[in-house]
Amino acid sequence: MKKVLPCFSTKIGIMAHLTSEQRYTIAQMKANGFSTKDICLAIGKDKSVLSREFKRNSDQRNGVYRADLAQKKYVQRLCDKPKKEYFTAKIRTEVDLGLRNYLSPEQIVGLAKKNGTACVSVEKIYQYVWQDKKKGGTLHEYLRQGGKKYRSRGASKDKRGMIKGRVDISERPAIVEERSRFGDLEIDTIIGKDHQGAIVTINDRATGFLKMKKVHSKEAEVVKEATIALLTEFKPFLFTITADNGKEFAAHKAISEALEIDFFFAKPYHSWERGSNENTNGLIRQFIPKKTDFAQISDQDVQRFENILNNRPRKRLGFKTPNEKTEEFLKKTVAFVG
Repeated sequence: MKKVLPCFSTKIGIMAHLTSEQRYTIAQMKANGFSTKDICLAIGKDKSVLSREFKRNSDQRNGVYRADLAQKKYVQRLCDKPKKEYFTAKIRTEVDLGLRNYLSPEQIVGLAKKNGTACVSVEKIYQYVWQDKKKGGTLHEYLRQGGKKYRSRGASKDKRGMIKGRVDISERPAIVEERSRFGDLEIDTIIGKDHQGAIVTINDRATGFLKMKKVHSKEAEVVKEATIALLTEFKPFLFTITADNGKEFAAHKAISEALEIDFFFAKPYHSWERGSNENTNGLIRQFIPKKTDFAQISDQDVQRFENILNNRPRKRLGFKTPNEKTEEFLKKTVAFVG
């Protein structure tokens, strides 16, 4: 029987990089015995691109080409690419001097702009101060609040059950609301039938990109390990992560330190403050309805659901997929800093 090629453009593309959708097509066609020429025509790439893709991104142990592994290797190379250092020793010296003269990060950046000198962002200076504090430094003592997070009036006492050390969403940088960058995440858990088992779901606010992992319980340590495992490969691109007030996120400080990401909590009963994640969980429920016995859901099933949603066009993205939008953001980031 004559093989029927997938319906893709046959025009050979100028740009050599491949999308996650093209990698999926390559893997499927290769597994079904299509020739190199057929695959190249289907994805619109030159045979040299395909040859390089197989050489760089196949499984080194057995030579098998898998789309998920190939995409992971591609993303890892982006992460490993040398990046330009903007927070130079000279700028750090100026920031240290400003802080020790009791200037706020906002004032330090404002003066630098006024004088036409190089500086980093206000957010970066705050991150620098918190990292210094974790190392036993004293820079935080020069801030207005002495390094203490602001708490609104009426919240001077912790309520019973409140997560220790939580940072309220009101302190989250305003840029997160703009959805203008990759790396501002929301996290939640989906619980199985009779509260047995859970699935950790993490989505990016700007692109809708989704990561999922099945876990045997929603204990804080279990959720912490799953979160770190899901996000480590994207660590250089991460900024913030926002959760609800569930006890499964009690290990938020460990997550924050491992991934170098700022962790925030929505206000209790304000689910709309994590609207993207609520919507994403609704999409997942198409495949995993409520009261589903998670013992019947395999890790492979979870990965398949994740792939489907990451390759589904979204209206708010101009009908691009979350994978496509994520690749656009990552390329811009690497081009900007590298």
